[in-house]
Amino acid sequence: MAFDFLIKMKVTIDGIAIDVEPGTTILNAARQIGGDIVPPAMCYYSKLEGSGGKCRTCLVKVSKGSEKDPRPMPKLVASCRTTVMDGMEVQNITSPEVIEARKGIVEILLLNHPLDCPICDQAGECDLQNLGFEHGAAKTRYEFDRRTFEKIDIGDKIQLHMTRCILCYRCVFTADQITDHRIHGILNRGDHSEISTYIHAAVDNDFSGNVIDVCPVGALTDKTFRFKNRVWFTKPVDAHRDCDHEKCNGKVTLWYKGEDVLRVTARKDQYGEVEEFICNTCRFDKKKTSDWVIDGPRHIANNSVISANHYDFVPLPVVKTNPVLIEANKEQFERDTRL
Repeated sequence: MAFDFLIKMKVTIDGIAIDVEPGTTILNAARQIGGDIVPPAMCYYSKLEGSGGKCRTCLVKVSKGSEKDPRPMPKLVASCRTTVMDGMEVQNITSPEVIEARKGIVEILLLNHPLDCPICDQAGECDLQNLGFEHGAAKTRYEFDRRTFEKIDIGDKIQLHMTRCILCYRCVFTADQITDHRIHGILNRGDHSEISTYIHAAVDNDFSGNVIDVCPVGALTDKTFRFKNRVWFTKPVDAHRDCDHEKCNGKVTLWYKGEDVLRVTARKDQYGEVEEFICNTCRFDKKKTSDWVIDGPRHIANNSVISANHYDFVPLPVVKTNPVLIEANKEQFERDTRL
């Protein structure tokens, strides 16, 4: 028993083998490999216990169950909820069946989702936009009216647009696990299900703003940033402060436009998941540069629309004896910095 920690399980995903700890899900095993073989996930969140299994976008094909039982699993499985077995072989992007199924899942998610990307504050950092672009069909076969909901006010800082919601449950898990109390959840059943508060109470606890960060679409947005700017016109900068709240480490991303801080968010990893949840004071009340210690520019992946005009820049070498070239190089550097 003393050597249990040395036990590893070998799993092969799209032809790439990796050894992982027992209990690791297929999705997390794929994330350890990285790259294009990582299945998309709209509801799974590694920081939230119990998340996953709702959206089905992470479906994969298990072509070999294990070394002891090599039979394939009869149906596609949700990689975020299926743990690996020793000798398991999994197909993701190498399986036409998975690609076709994921295309259908995206079509289902978009059945009732409004086509309001041009006015949605989530545009540019929306997981559903990325999913639709990478795995969606060119057009929908749905011929009926989309479902709509009345807009409700759940607080002075958070705007709820239920018509955009895909019922991933992330905000419910977040409120359950990192706040003192939860007053919102899923009401009704079937295609009438909706995120709402009972008797329209306000969501106003110390960490309520984190439901904005975990929402993969534009259903929950920041009222203080609402309609102020497009995210690709802002400049993200990492910063920190000594926060008085015992559960908040004060590490955030500031989104600048010129010298103004338009919004404050928690820092996110490469999969769009919050690294550490932050309190509402840091998020909503500290929007001056003097409130923060600047750590440096936030690295943005080149495949993100936010990276427009934010490429890493190295000043071009110039002839030191030529003052005209020196001045031109200086102006180019300042122009790039401002962008």
